[in-house]
This record gives sequence, structure tokens and C-alpha cells, in this order.
Amino acid sequence: MTFLMQDDLFGATPPHLQPPEKANAKAPARRAGIQPVVWDEALHALARRLPPQLRLGTSSWSYPGWQGLVWEGAHSEPTLAKKGLPVYAQHPLLRTVSIDRSFYRPLSASDYLRYAEQVPADFRFVVKAPSLVTDALVRSEDGQGRAPNPAFLDPLLATQEFVAPALAGLGARTGALVFQLSPLPWQQLERLPVVLERLRAMLQTQPPLTAPDAVLAVEVRDPTWLAPAHLPHFADVLRSTGATYCLGLHARMPPLQAQLPLLRLLWPGPLVCRWNLHPANGPHGYEDAQKRYAPYDRIHDPEPQLLAELARVIAGTTGRGQRAYVTISNHAEGCAPLTVRRLAEQIVARLD
Repeated sequence: MTFLMQDDLFGATPPHLQPPEKANAKAPARRAGIQPVVWDEALHALARRLPPQLRLGTSSWSYPGWQGLVWEGAHSEPTLAKKGLPVYAQHPLLRTVSIDRSFYRPLSASDYLRYAEQVPADFRFVVKAPSLVTDALVRSEDGQGRAPNPAFLDPLLATQEFVAPALAGLGARTGALVFQLSPLPWQQLERLPVVLERLRAMLQTQPPLTAPDAVLAVEVRDPTWLAPAHLPHFADVLRSTGATYCLGLHARMPPLQAQLPLLRLLWPGPLVCRWNLHPANGPHGYEDAQKRYAPYDRIHDPEPQLLAELARVIAGTTGRGQRAYVTISNHAEGCAPLTVRRLAEQIVARLD
């Protein structure tokens, strides 16, 4: 029966109008600050039909090109970074967001608290762990590895610099805390079982997740982690520590279908997914994607098949009462808010 449930998991799921202006009336003054777009009723209706345990969102929120999609008027990136989150969180479909700046520099509990105070109680954050503990190499400013990182997968640093301050600051708004492990040097890939046991030791020592919807997740950037020789070991590490796998839709990784065996081994459990980079840009293509897609105001490279497959996984997970956190980058199709809407439509169609 367990195998039936696992196989079926990813299959079919069970079930303002203003009064007419007077001839000489003055135009209303433009409201100060960042204001949300007036979203159409179809978007609100779509949001109401999504499973309550599903939280869709984007990677960060400070994009001027989202004018007319998320907020009114033109605003600079620094202004949106400081003041855009409360408006973002009013969007009917956007119930989570990925905080990515934490990857480059650890954030304090007060940093996280400032984020938490700007969003509704039902909002949840997806947060990336600092590269201090998730990168096996110390890198130069251009990203080249210079030397082994002695803090890689350090249990104490993972707690002090990530898990503890995130839980303290975000509180009940904590969603998925993601350890995104950077590509490993070949010496460590050849000794992946040793790295897996270091990962186990780090995950085992993390404090209890006091937030009701919090989950630890591990994302990788090397296909070797999912090879048949290592998949059972990887699954055992995650299962034994109460963590889960973050489905990484990235040009460096195998397609979604090739990552599902690990999710099946971890079933039942929550889904964490980060859709990061369209394969057309190559495995190192963030700069290329930025040039092609900026200002991120439309879809450039649609992925209808991937949308359908991901909707199937989400519907299968939430249809059985499990939580799902799915964040999408502008580098996925060109405009994350539009991709979120396209994905939501696919999910609702499958649930219907």
C-alpha cells in the first residue's frame, strides 16, 4: 500500500466602479508611496481555488519591471527592496518569498524580524542558508574557488548564523530553511558518502523547529547526489534528520522527472521547490538570463511541459494534506509573477 501511495502521489489527485466624474472635477491626487495594483477579479478567484497549504512566491521582490503586475507606478530597485515587501505580500497569489540575500551574508534575528513585521500572519518565508556553511570552497569575488572552506557544513555555525536567528526573527512566519549546497569540487564528489555523513551531523544538531510550518530542506547543484549509488544514502540522511529535499529546477540539475525518485523515498512529507534558471541559459547562465530577460516584465522562454509536470507534483502533494513551498525566479521564464499565475492556473485545472 505504501508503494501505491508513493506512485500515486504524483498522479491524479482526489478531490470598483467609481461614480461618473463631474465635468469640472479635479483628478484625484496620486497616492504617496508604493501602492498595489488593482488586481482583476479573475486573479482573486484563482487564488481562492488554490489549496490553503500551498504557498507560491518568487525569489526576492525588488524588481521595477513588475510595475503593473505587483505595484503601481515606477520605483527604483533600492526603494522596492526597502519598501516593496508589504505590497508584494498583498498579491493574491504570492504567499511566500525567497530571501536570497542571506546566502551572501548571514542575517540577524532583528533582520528577520523586520521582514516578518511587514507581511500578514499567514505569509511564510523561504530562506537560503549563508554560503559560509553551504559552500565547500572559499571563493574570490568573481566566484572562483580559492581554497577549502573549513566552515563547510559546520553544525554550530549553521545554528548560530542561520537556523536560530531565522526562527527567532521570523517566528510563526518561518517556512522552509534551505541549505543550498554549492557545486562541490571533484575531490568531494568522489567522496560523497563522507559529505553525506557530514550533512547528517549538521542537520541532526539543529534546534527544534518551533514554528508550526517550518521545515529544513537541502538543495544541491550536482547531479551526482541523485545517482543510484548515492540516492538511498541521501534519502536516509534527510529522513533520519527530519529534513526534506528541495526540488531544484536549475540548468545544472536533471529535469524534474529525474528528481522525483528522491521525493518518493521521502513521502509522506512537505514539498519544497525552487525554480531557478531556464536551461536555455546554460548551467552558469545567470548573467546571460539577466541580459535576456530584464526588466522581467514578460515571459520570454515559456516552459509549458515543466509547468504541467510541476502542477502535477504540487496537486499530488497538497491533495493529500501536505504543505508545499514553491518559489520562482525571474530567470525561470522571464517574469516570475506571470509564471506564478501560469502555474496556479495549471494547478487549479488539475485539481478540477
